[in-house]
Amino acid sequence: MRSYLGGTQAGLSYCEVGSVRESAILLKELVTPSGRLRNAFIRVVNGVIREVREGRPKPPTPPLLNYSDFIGVPGFVDTHIHGIAGADVNSGDVSEVLRMSKELVKYGVTSFIPTSVTAPHEELLKICTAVREAISNWGSSAREGEPLGARVLGLHLEGPYINPVKCGAQNPKYVRRPNLEEFREYLRACGGYLRVVTLAPEVEGGLEFVALIASEGVVPSLGHSNAGYEITKQAIRNGLRRATHVFNAMRPIHHRDPGAVVALLEDPSVYVEVIADFIHLHPATVKFVIDHVGTWRAVMISDSIPATGLPDGTYELGGLKVVVRDGVARLVNGALAGSTLTLDKAFRNLLKLGYSLTEAVRMTSTNPARSVGEVVLGDVRPGCRADLAILNDELGVVATVVNGVETYSLGRS
Repeated sequence: MRSYLGGTQAGLSYCEVGSVRESAILLKELVTPSGRLRNAFIRVVNGVIREVREGRPKPPTPPLLNYSDFIGVPGFVDTHIHGIAGADVNSGDVSEVLRMSKELVKYGVTSFIPTSVTAPHEELLKICTAVREAISNWGSSAREGEPLGARVLGLHLEGPYINPVKCGAQNPKYVRRPNLEEFREYLRACGGYLRVVTLAPEVEGGLEFVALIASEGVVPSLGHSNAGYEITKQAIRNGLRRATHVFNAMRPIHHRDPGAVVALLEDPSVYVEVIADFIHLHPATVKFVIDHVGTWRAVMISDSIPATGLPDGTYELGGLKVVVRDGVARLVNGALAGSTLTLDKAFRNLLKLGYSLTEAVRMTSTNPARSVGEVVLGDVRPGCRADLAILNDELGVVATVVNGVETYSLGRS
């Protein structure tokens, strides 16, 4: 028998008999995308949820993670993040990706997709390899039942196949037209873990590229694009299924030129990324987007950069100088350069707009997972991975559980 000692309020997180690890989680309240349970009990076997119900278990019970004074929600899923606490995806260093994994659980994030910015081909290949190796390292730790960081789901290539007139904080020096041979090299280097590609469908070869990406099981996402309404509709017909930080680095809506935004918002097959820091979008715009697409299509992202969690100062993103002042990251020309947002804050910002806990869970956990085809993440029901963010009454993160193992507790990292 083997046990892992959790935090001050947690107790034992699992017991292992043979190849079976079983544990139980107690919560004051559990919030899922479909409802809320009081005095919730969750039974976990080998990191997978087997039972969820109201009421306290009768002895004997498996070792407990006792969060009976706290609220549990599905762990947050960040599908667009460039870095945090100094760790940078574009470094191409596997240790940086794993450091992000360990850092993100402090904010209740249990899964994430490291996201690159536009860079030379060889640098992007290096990033692909680093992400693939990080996934392998994470999986080895999970098999050993060790305390984990956030699970690494794969790579999001934000660029380089974007429109140079909508670069935003992407380095225009490395922007280029879609290249099928490059793309196939990225697929191979990722070892099957290339998840999302942000591109501009209006550039030469863009529409055909959308179809190719979709045919390989990768999610094409429109972003850093000057596409009009009709081209966007064609891209959706070709397999486009996502909008990268809607409104930002896109052609604005005009009453005679609705542009990409209207086409993306109106199509029920498209998931829509939103940066809910109330800086990239006015709060009223965030609410407009969510109310239009509904709480089952809106995907909250952080778009956070390596400066997240660090003091104001001067940093770098993709070879460009970034100045962070009062938590707002900008290039020297004044353009916004990603964010210093974390998903727990985005979750609380949604509540400020009047959305319920259940709706906020959908947009920070369930929808991000489903938008990349992950059906056993972002929810708390039998068959799902036992990934939870544990919140206090002020909705601050006090603990994080990944695969049924407490991997972070407030005051102990």
